[in-house]
Amino acid sequence: MAISRVKVEATSTDYAHPRRPLPVRLLNWIGCAGVPRRYFGELDAEQVVSNARAKSGLVDCGDEWFLQPLTRLIDAINAEAQLNALGRVIQRTRIEDLLAAHLRVQAYMQAHPDLEDTPLEPMIVIAGLQRTGTTTLHRLIASDPKMRALLAWEAMNPAPLSDDPDTDLALRRRQSKQAEKMLAYLSPEFFAVHPVEHEAPEEDVLILDQCFMSQSWEVLMNVPSFGKWLEAQDHRRAYEYLRQVLKLLLGFRAGKHWVLKTPHHSEYLDLVLKVFPQATIVLTHRDPLVSTTSFLSMVAHGRGVSSDLVDAHRVADQWVSKIERLMHRSIDVRRRADPERFVDVSYYSLLKDPFEEMRRIYARAGIPFTQEALQAAQSTARANPQHRYGRHRYDLASFGLDKASLDRRLGFYREEYKIPHE
Repeated sequence: MAISRVKVEATSTDYAHPRRPLPVRLLNWIGCAGVPRRYFGELDAEQVVSNARAKSGLVDCGDEWFLQPLTRLIDAINAEAQLNALGRVIQRTRIEDLLAAHLRVQAYMQAHPDLEDTPLEPMIVIAGLQRTGTTTLHRLIASDPKMRALLAWEAMNPAPLSDDPDTDLALRRRQSKQAEKMLAYLSPEFFAVHPVEHEAPEEDVLILDQCFMSQSWEVLMNVPSFGKWLEAQDHRRAYEYLRQVLKLLLGFRAGKHWVLKTPHHSEYLDLVLKVFPQATIVLTHRDPLVSTTSFLSMVAHGRGVSSDLVDAHRVADQWVSKIERLMHRSIDVRRRADPERFVDVSYYSLLKDPFEEMRRIYARAGIPFTQEALQAAQSTARANPQHRYGRHRYDLASFGLDKASLDRRLGFYREEYKIPHE
């Protein structure tokens, strides 16, 4: 059954006053009726771990290295995030659910140690910057029957929820569908910015979320101290966890070649190359002024789900610096690495002829681009027209920025990849 949504013609640029259904506004004003009061207070790392153990029925977290980033994140949420009543419930629940998912992965891998020996075939990793066509390209490649993408319901619960396969599949899909419905209700506009669909291919950054070592938290909340701490950390363990989960998932639904996607990878290309030596990395490129402004709008909309205090200028201050940093890191790795491991894709070429760009990517990865793959991609393109959830509006002025100053900061990326002005 299709999920009903409020039709959005175009997204608002008044980020300080996100559109909310009246019941949500009332809940935030009076507090969430019927929800235990403990969900409204400050988060506590020991308590959320205890709650996750109770939810999963599991105790052993394995190597507890991920508790350090969890604690850092919780400290930042308590000190900086300024969540509203419903936002505190949402983020507390999400953290507990991620911990429970991590516990289930650890338990399943311990019970099936042979999964560690599962080989990973040549794979495609889409690691372009935010808002450069990565989602479109990911969905087109994922439609190929021989490709294996991470689906949203798998990302939410990679390990089984039940010993019975049919029951497990129904449970995992139902939970993901409920999450989609909740987001569609809380923020009808967000789907016009970035579609989040429970049966669709999803970003593998959601697996890194289970280690609390991802940029997702900075998209969803104002947690700058956590972001600064994260930039200084070694992310190898998180990427090894991702590899482990990919092997686990192949045991449930086989696929010849993985196709992964998340802009998060653009900051950690060195690790992608090391942890996934069979990967061909796709870098998508678009005018950085346009892609950055679009992404800033996405962050502002994302934060507006859980907070009534979204400052667009603060979003820009934090994220322009982060984008500038990851651009430099991406270019540095690219210059030093084997050029055969990379494929560059222009956003504008992708719009003009996405299937020709797919041919180039497959050729570099050594994967046959068959007639079946072409037909599947064509069908997916027809089913996913641009603006089907509404038009995403954004402008530099909303973030206190202007073209000249932003181009001075990010123009080096345009020059490196010969990107035209849009």
